[in-house]
Amino acid sequence: MSNAVIAVVGPTASGKSDLAVEIAKKFKGEIISADSRQIYKGLNIGTGKIKGRWVSKNGKKIFLYKGVPHYLIDEISPKKDSSAGEFKKRAEEIIDDIRARGLLPIVVGGTNFWIDALLRGTILPDVSPNKKLRRALERKNAADLFRMLKKLDPRRAKSIDPKNPRRLVRAIEIARALGRVPRAKKALTYRTFWIGIGLPTSVLKANLKKRTARMIVQGLLTETKSLAAKQISKKRLRTLGFEYALSLDVMQGKLEKKKFASALAARDLRYAKKQLAWLKKNPDIRWVKIKDDALRAVRAFLKS
Repeated sequence: MSNAVIAVVGPTASGKSDLAVEIAKKFKGEIISADSRQIYKGLNIGTGKIKGRWVSKNGKKIFLYKGVPHYLIDEISPKKDSSAGEFKKRAEEIIDDIRARGLLPIVVGGTNFWIDALLRGTILPDVSPNKKLRRALERKNAADLFRMLKKLDPRRAKSIDPKNPRRLVRAIEIARALGRVPRAKKALTYRTFWIGIGLPTSVLKANLKKRTARMIVQGLLTETKSLAAKQISKKRLRTLGFEYALSLDVMQGKLEKKKFASALAARDLRYAKKQLAWLKKNPDIRWVKIKDDALRAVRAFLKS
């Protein structure tokens, strides 16, 4: 097995988490979550976080889902920032630990930039947070931040989510420090087998619609109120995903409650399309539609 790693990728609501668990059970693996929001405590409904539980094992606390250990999930306060660099460092340590115990590391996500940083050799710029600059930028809306980035680094502006203030601020911070965000370089550490879940568009749309309805029934608005009650600012909540931003809009009377579900579904579909567009650029992904195809492909890879 040596330096083999399995990556399970795909758009929102494609079934990545359950497929990763199937692979883990079949091939004696453990799972690393590469999701920039599910790493936060309390962001459960709005991020579609798996319903695992924390258990103590050999003096350590482990997050278990369907009996499989998961790492880098439900770990830090949403008041704190998380970064691709921090994720990469911790994920590499966890992969080493999993391999040292003779098990198979499986990375699932999520946040495609984080996965690429870990497994495709993306070299991340070493730029420390600039608190003064961040305070100034946080007063601006996403549209203004995107215009700033386009002037500073047009190439990065083409690949970033223009509606994500947190990522826009970080990109501007790097561009101001280095002139522009450096291009990715290759320094591959792992022998990675990429599995992508490629659902028909009609199935994906149906899954997204169910996901949206489930979020509302499970209490997305209540979760948002609870997070705000924990002194997480509304500005910060808006950076943690459109689900929380739209919830705040409903709570503040900016969005009619009867339009909440359709607004969520529209944003969900847009996000899924962006995820797919990113993934289609990776020629190493083996696209599958059913679980059995994925398991056969992983078995063949591990034997090679």
